[in-house]
Amino acid sequence: MITVDRIRKQYATVTAVDDVSFDVARGEIFALLGPNGAGKTTLIRMLLGLMEPDSGSITFEGYETRPAPHEIGYLPEDRGLYPDVKVLDTLVHFGALRGMSRRAARDAAARWLGRMKLADRAGEPLKALSKGNQQKVQFISAILHGPTLAVLDEPFSGLDPLNQDFFLDLLRELRDAGTTIVLSAHQMQLVERIADRILVMNRGQAVLSGTLPAVRRRWTTGRRLLVTLAEPAPASFDGSIPGIEVQQVADGVIEVFVPDELELSPVLAEIGTRLNVRELESHPVTLHDVYVRSIARHDEERA
Repeated sequence: MITVDRIRKQYATVTAVDDVSFDVARGEIFALLGPNGAGKTTLIRMLLGLMEPDSGSITFEGYETRPAPHEIGYLPEDRGLYPDVKVLDTLVHFGALRGMSRRAARDAAARWLGRMKLADRAGEPLKALSKGNQQKVQFISAILHGPTLAVLDEPFSGLDPLNQDFFLDLLRELRDAGTTIVLSAHQMQLVERIADRILVMNRGQAVLSGTLPAVRRRWTTGRRLLVTLAEPAPASFDGSIPGIEVQQVADGVIEVFVPDELELSPVLAEIGTRLNVRELESHPVTLHDVYVRSIARHDEERA
């Protein structure tokens, strides 16, 4: 559906997006990942036509013309609703802006508010709602009109774990109905459960892209161990063990990544001689691991 070909955007001396290319297929969930300042927001604005790339192209179904407003839904990271306007009136207003009749917008808004368990809050101003409920209203405003493309910037912001799961189900439902979804998020454990493909950006460049299985195969070249300590690490332990990556995860728990080329037994013996280990668990490499390692490697290459 979307083809992004070597786009570039520069602000004065800062290159926000640098020669980035990717494809988004119709009816898939595509996750755009990266640290703050990586260029994700600039890229999203170019997808929406809010700004144009300095070079390169963005095509939709082979055409450089952007989809019509009623074909796109947008959830901004910073809420763009009116805090003093009633919830239902807000949704009807945004539905009308996207080509719905006020009656159709009111009916659709009522259905969605019911699904979100907000029907009894329809007559209240938005500012009376909690942050999580405001996010629900913002989400409804983005998909109320049934867009073919939904661009969601931090859709899980402000949601508790139960509502995060609920939103995952909603996104799957939209995808299964044919909506193409491009989302940006920092919650790797949620992205891992929902995304069909990902693009990791850093310093304006594409660092890693592909389907989740392909990305895991590319980076799963080692073993991830969680070491629970029986007592705090001694002062002499500087956090380094030759040949492996050591990361302090929490008090009393250390994460260790052992490359495949190393024998595991000597590594475990080394850990045992230097630390008082209570428990050791082996875990599969997660999207979070892949993300952190790919960003770190890119930073090293750019240094």
